[in-house]
Amino acid sequence: MTGFDYGPISPREVYFFDLNGYIVLKNALSTEEVKALNQCIDSIPEQEPGTFCGNVHFHGYKDDGQSGLNLQQIYEAGEPFERLIDHAAWIEHMKLFVGGQGTFDHAHGPLFIDENFVNLRGSGKAIGMHSGGYPSILRNQYRFHGGRFMCGQVNALIALTNIGPGDGGTVLVPGSHKSNFEHPDLKKVAMGTGGFGDLIEGAIEIQMAAGDVLVFVDGLCHGSAKRSNTGIRRIAVYRYGPSWGNFRHQYRPSKELLKRLTPERRQMVAPYTMWDSEFNQPEKTHA
Repeated sequence: MTGFDYGPISPREVYFFDLNGYIVLKNALSTEEVKALNQCIDSIPEQEPGTFCGNVHFHGYKDDGQSGLNLQQIYEAGEPFERLIDHAAWIEHMKLFVGGQGTFDHAHGPLFIDENFVNLRGSGKAIGMHSGGYPSILRNQYRFHGGRFMCGQVNALIALTNIGPGDGGTVLVPGSHKSNFEHPDLKKVAMGTGGFGDLIEGAIEIQMAAGDVLVFVDGLCHGSAKRSNTGIRRIAVYRYGPSWGNFRHQYRPSKELLKRLTPERRQMVAPYTMWDSEFNQPEKTHA
C-alpha cells in the first residue's frame, strides 16, 4: 500500500495478517527463555480451580475441565513472564495491528493487556471454536480504516512445548475475521458443546515448536484440536488492545508487580495514572 508505514514489520507479515488474520513468528523465544518460563510454571504448586497461588489464579471455564487449566495473571509468576509483556519479538506487531498512534487511543499509552494466562491441557482435552467476524463485537474486532489497523484485540499465543500432530494445536479458520456470516458448523463445535475445531470445514491446525508465537486477531474463528497424545500442552497467551480498555476478568496487577515493572511495562498492565489495584479483586482462596 502506497504511503503505509510498516515500521519494523515486514510487508509480508502485514499482508498475511490482513489476509488470514494471523501470522506465526518462528523462534520468537530462545531455548533459554522457554526453559525459564517452564521452570516458573513447575515452581507453582498444583491447586484446584478457583484458588490462588500468590497472585496467580487457577481458573477453568464451566466445561468440566474440557479446555484444561488456566493460570491467570501469569505475569505475576516471575521475571521470565514479565519479559513477555513487551517482548521485542512481537511488541511492534501489537502496536501496529492495534493501531491508534497519534490519536486518543494512545491517551494512556500504546497498549493495554486485558488478560494473560498459561493454559495446561492434557490428553483428551480441547477448547471449542469461538469468535469469528459474526456477530460483530467491538472488543475483538478486526478493522483497517483510514490507512491504519484498528484491531480491538490481538493475541500472542506462545508455545512453551512442541505442538505437533496429536498435541491439540490451535485451530483457525483463515479469513474468518472478515466474515459477515457465522460458520455453518459452529454450533456443533462451539465452546460448551464438547466439540473441537478440527472437525469443521475450512479450519487448519497450527503446529508450532516451543518458542514459536502465533499472533492473531481475536475476531478470527478459533479453538483447538483434541489432544490425543500423552503429556501436557503448555501455552501462554497475552491479549493486547487499546490503552482505554478494561480487564476481561476481575483481576488487577498486584502492587508488588507494579513496583517491579519498568515504566513501559507498568503502563501496559495498568495504564491509568490513578489505578487502584485492590478494586474489585476476587477474594483469594489459597490451597
